[in-house]
Amino acid sequence: MNEKLKKLFFKGANFLGVNLPIMGGAMTWVSENNLVSATSNAGGFGVIAAGSMSPDMLEKEIIYTKQKTTKPFGVNLILLHPQIEDLIQTCIKQKVSLVVFAGGFPKRRQIEKLRDKNIKTMCFATTSSIAKKMISYGIEALILEGNEAGGHIGPVSINVLVQEILPEVVNVPVFVAGGIGRGEIFLKFLELGAAGCQIGTRLVCSEESIAHKNFKDIFIKSEARNCQVSVRLDNRFPVIPVRAIENNASKKFIDEQKKVIELLENNNISLKDAQLKIEHFWAGSLKKAVVDGDIENGSLMAGQSVSLVKKIQPVKDILNEFVNQAKQQLKEESKVL
Repeated sequence: MNEKLKKLFFKGANFLGVNLPIMGGAMTWVSENNLVSATSNAGGFGVIAAGSMSPDMLEKEIIYTKQKTTKPFGVNLILLHPQIEDLIQTCIKQKVSLVVFAGGFPKRRQIEKLRDKNIKTMCFATTSSIAKKMISYGIEALILEGNEAGGHIGPVSINVLVQEILPEVVNVPVFVAGGIGRGEIFLKFLELGAAGCQIGTRLVCSEESIAHKNFKDIFIKSEARNCQVSVRLDNRFPVIPVRAIENNASKKFIDEQKKVIELLENNNISLKDAQLKIEHFWAGSLKKAVVDGDIENGSLMAGQSVSLVKKIQPVKDILNEFVNQAKQQLKEESKVL
């Protein structure tokens, strides 16, 4: 590997305990033991999407993954989950390498509980002040995820987040995510100070991904412009926007919001339960598409980098492509200099 690339890879790879500082994005129903172990075996860092799993289900998933890889991997936990404390305990019991907190910001005690057991912690940061607050709580790494990503997203582009937050955070590794589909752009973020990246959409169409053939086919056929952000009907209702390929499910989500808003207005449901109801809608809708192959009525969560997905490939080939594209870019730059 190019010496400069080795240096750029060092911080993130060292933190994760792997060869390549490329994390697999946690995609519900997709990021399970097959894809996670394949990502880690290929030199990257696989992450199980705990999603709405029960602690028992998560434990089984971790055990299955360990049977398929001896390499490090992590678990993504949704903080809204009603059994979040039990899920944290499961990660401790199974001695996972890293816990990625999503769907909110972890409490200091949650971070400390994991750190006390030598489990690394990571969370998403959407502003410089949140990044600093999380670091003061003891978080050991951050992910900046731009709204180019698939699934649940924030409101800001990765290009802006990188400019706003990277210069402010130097003491913990920062990984970038959202719209990253080639090695050249990955290289640019590394040169700007990122420790690594997280990719999801590119891995959906890997050979090891259990996603239904219909789901993979629609990814290969889609363009970036087909991936649109879900509409929020009521500002009082804290729906986290979701980016997905437009279909009937996009329209059904609007109907689901109407029902939940009505329940809220009639005091038949709490705000937290309303949010959970929406999360369950997405989990069920996504399962329809990913597992059952219903690409009309199931949610087709995908990032804008879907336009760079051209074929089904082994995970190892996808990660090697990133590395080779970054190497080639460095070679081209050295010619100019």
